[in-house]
Amino acid sequence: MTVTVPLVFVFGTLVFIAWRYLGLRWWHALITLLFGFLLAATTLAPDIRAVMRAALSWLTSH
Repeated sequence: MTVTVPLVFVFGTLVFIAWRYLGLRWWHALITLLFGFLLAATTLAPDIRAVMRAALSWLTSH
């Protein structure tokens, strides 16, 4: 997937903004990070990647 690094940067920025301005606690971010890490190890990961690719291609084509 060629957009992995930019998406990591975008989501990292969103988490920072949520932490700084929306009152996100550090343990909320930690739980979300662990959930994403564990979700990536499931059999659902290829489907999630396919949905992300489809959404990104739809966004970039409009």
